[in-house]
Amino acid sequence: MPIPQVALNDGNTVPAIGFGTYPLRGDAGIAAVSAALAAGYRLIDTAVNYENEADVGEALRRSGLPRQEVLITSKLPGRHHGYDEAIASVHGSLERLGLEYLDLHLIHWPNPSVDLYVQAWQALVDLREQGLVRSIGVSNFTRAHLERIIEATGVTPAVNQIELHPRFPQERMRAVHEQLGIVTEAWSPMGKARAPLAEPAVMAPARRLGVTPGQVILRWHIQIGSLPIPKSGTISRQRENLDIFGFELTDDEVAAISGLAEPDGRLFGGDPEVHEEM
Repeated sequence: MPIPQVALNDGNTVPAIGFGTYPLRGDAGIAAVSAALAAGYRLIDTAVNYENEADVGEALRRSGLPRQEVLITSKLPGRHHGYDEAIASVHGSLERLGLEYLDLHLIHWPNPSVDLYVQAWQALVDLREQGLVRSIGVSNFTRAHLERIIEATGVTPAVNQIELHPRFPQERMRAVHEQLGIVTEAWSPMGKARAPLAEPAVMAPARRLGVTPGQVILRWHIQIGSLPIPKSGTISRQRENLDIFGFELTDDEVAAISGLAEPDGRLFGGDPEVHEEM
């Protein structure tokens, strides 16, 4: 089925599911991204710190797809948060990707102890005005971080990409995003090694619908208003992850999966108030 589009607050749209590329690199990374594009993914997520922007760009060129049909996201690392450094960083991403513009660029982490993320945000605002980036957003920002950059610049991020999976459904942040008009993207949407694939709340709808537990979890994301960015180097799994728009969970099933939440279900303690990535 066609992938639905999600409207951003800047007038652009993005596919309702994307393809994550960490830690796909080298020839294997190029092959995986090429397969994802062949399967139908049209939103590809990379980052400076993934060290695979050149590989993503190569896969895009090999695909033969028109540039305007594929949306590329990259992310600004913490070491580039100064205004001039952020400008240079985005130009570096474009060079490695071999692109004239990025569809979406995010600040990867706020790194509050460094306290330069407002400068980084202003740089992205200016780059958007120059046409080098179509849409701008953030990743791993809290409500306080969001409110600060909005107050400082008058520009609301189009996206906040956060850790979000059944063990950590981020109900409060999703409500903040809805209030501010920000799209929620989910990294590690399955929950990696802690994915609740065998939980009754996931298995029961999988059996009812004749789909896999992984498809149930990704469909749960869609129905709670989350845009998942799953990663897989396996072609069959890539296709399976994309095939989530021909069935629907009941409200009770969605609630049961959300009920798998744990008091702090983070995968590695990545609290944006303290975790920093340079």
